[in-house]
Amino acid sequence: MTAQGYVALTPDSLPDRLGGLAVLRDRVGPPEGWQVREVGDGNLNLVFVVSGDAGQVVVKQALPYVRLVGESWPLPLRRSFFEYNALIRQQARDPGSMPAVLHFDESQAIVVMEYLTPHVILRQALIQGRRVAGLGERLGRFCARTLFRGSDLSMPAAERKADLALFAGNVELCDITENLVFSDPYFAAPMNRHTPGLDGIVARLRADLSLKVAAQHLKMAFTSRAETMLHGDLHTGSIMVTGTEARVIDPEFATYGPMGFDVGMLIANFLMAHLSQPGHEVAPGDRADHQDWLLSVVETIWRTFVAEFGDLWRTERRGILYQATLYEDQGHALAAEQALDDLLGRIWQDTLGFCGIEMHRRILGLAHNADFELIADPARRAECEARALAMGRQLMLGAGTIRGIGAVTAMARRMDKEDHL
Repeated sequence: MTAQGYVALTPDSLPDRLGGLAVLRDRVGPPEGWQVREVGDGNLNLVFVVSGDAGQVVVKQALPYVRLVGESWPLPLRRSFFEYNALIRQQARDPGSMPAVLHFDESQAIVVMEYLTPHVILRQALIQGRRVAGLGERLGRFCARTLFRGSDLSMPAAERKADLALFAGNVELCDITENLVFSDPYFAAPMNRHTPGLDGIVARLRADLSLKVAAQHLKMAFTSRAETMLHGDLHTGSIMVTGTEARVIDPEFATYGPMGFDVGMLIANFLMAHLSQPGHEVAPGDRADHQDWLLSVVETIWRTFVAEFGDLWRTERRGILYQATLYEDQGHALAAEQALDDLLGRIWQDTLGFCGIEMHRRILGLAHNADFELIADPARRAECEARALAMGRQLMLGAGTIRGIGAVTAMARRMDKEDHL
């Protein structure tokens, strides 16, 4: 797919260009009555909400460049093809977890989706101190179901290999991950930026040879271990919530990689939300209860992931890995449980490493988190970010020795009391 014939949508042009689609007319009403507003606040795409007499939909269109940077960083339109394919796969693997796809136009890089209302971006809700009932359980199940069911543990081998070949084409977005996540934070890359008060800890991290070795081991794992189809960008900005519901969006970075990658990135963003809370206080300590809740979500995500993954292992393990013919069919169910424990142990170690590296890249690289960025006082922001950087280092270097999610949340609580500037 090339940009030949492609034209970017605008609020004014969208009704004329998409008004003939029956699915939009059914969902929204006659195009003469459509109201269109552009709401995209991400790094890459145009996003429109189309409203009419009958309802609303979301129209997402890829741009031929990185929106955050501009036309100096071109990006292929075909990323919408990978997003569409990831959306329909993850929706099938965990029904109700993602917005329904209503229409896809590959030539114009357009995906039309269900409009989620009254949902808001989870990151915004967390910054405001809001809670979501059942959030950890929902996200833990999403990770377990999509990662298990997208792997050789579950899928027919030929289907899984065809999917691996398909998503291997998402080269340019993988390149963004491979560089912005795993390499750029650890040297003075041109697009890096950080809060000025962090200069000292940044210099120490970039001089830490063990840390840089760990980062490249993680990069090698990401590039070479095609264990399952990943969402690829699973963070609190890629989740929309109400007070009782959570839906995952934006899987355009989908690729095949280690199971711990999605889980680690997700947990990292809750840990950063936790560590950012002192910067959002109106009075000292008024975010303490919210911090406790955030860490309870972290624990619940991992524990739910383990429980759901185990249930799927026992009921849906029909792929080419760890076949029942080797275990249960021979009366060796205990060996199957041992294999499960060993696999979860490897996923845990990966999760910690990817969690740590995500905390680094969100503070030192190009794409930062609003959790920290919206702290108005640069000195307070630097204090919070320094704790996250220090915790990221401990997770990366201690991934082989940290035992249990409770040790991670205890570490986060200790960090709140420490000065790492």
